[in-house]
Amino acid sequence: MTEAVRVLVVDDEAPIRFFLEEALSQAGYMVASAESGEEALERLRENRFHVVILDLLLGGRVDGLRVLEAVKWRWPETAVIILTAHASLESALAAIREGVDGYLLKPATAAEVRLSIREALARVKRCPPPEVTPSPLACGGLVLDVEAHQATLNGRHLTLTPREFALLAHLMKNAGRVVPVRELVRVVQGYEAESEFEAREVIKWYVHRLRRKLGEDPAHPRYIRNVRGIGYRFEG
Repeated sequence: MTEAVRVLVVDDEAPIRFFLEEALSQAGYMVASAESGEEALERLRENRFHVVILDLLLGGRVDGLRVLEAVKWRWPETAVIILTAHASLESALAAIREGVDGYLLKPATAAEVRLSIREALARVKRCPPPEVTPSPLACGGLVLDVEAHQATLNGRHLTLTPREFALLAHLMKNAGRVVPVRELVRVVQGYEAESEFEAREVIKWYVHRLRRKLGEDPAHPRYIRNVRGIGYRFEG
């Protein structure tokens, strides 16, 4: 017997929640809802969901991007579809860099949402999330505790987003090897980049932020080296 697809709708507008609950329930999905980021994270801890439909701008202390980051790190097998009426270019790019599986603008029809769910589930199935290595990774003063999701540099705590952490961990696990940018997109974003250009554009943002947090000189990086036309190499 096929397991029913469980969907979590996260939106602070009650009419939107009710509309999606009704439309998706009629389509055979098991649907739950949350009106805030805090409630969404609580529901995710309590139950397994295959898909989260998420508004970017939520009331309360936890906004949509923070929910997205948490889902992609703690529940990477869960597809996330952004549904928002207040999309700015900055918020859209931030969501894309965190690896959303679908992006819809309100008002979206029930048919558009159902299609986005089917496409997102198919994408997750094609590109399952990578397995996480539980043992700490260390190089000089840089230490990554993958299980605890903590990073330190010379004893100083580093604040990394889940995607930044995943990128750095993969590079460290492959220290000395040139990792192609398309492979890094699969690891960090969970999908196949359509072109080499797209992969480079996605990954360079993460590398830029990582180097800044590691205190590296971009002209003479200590840890993350660019190999032109191919990818990046971690220097152990």
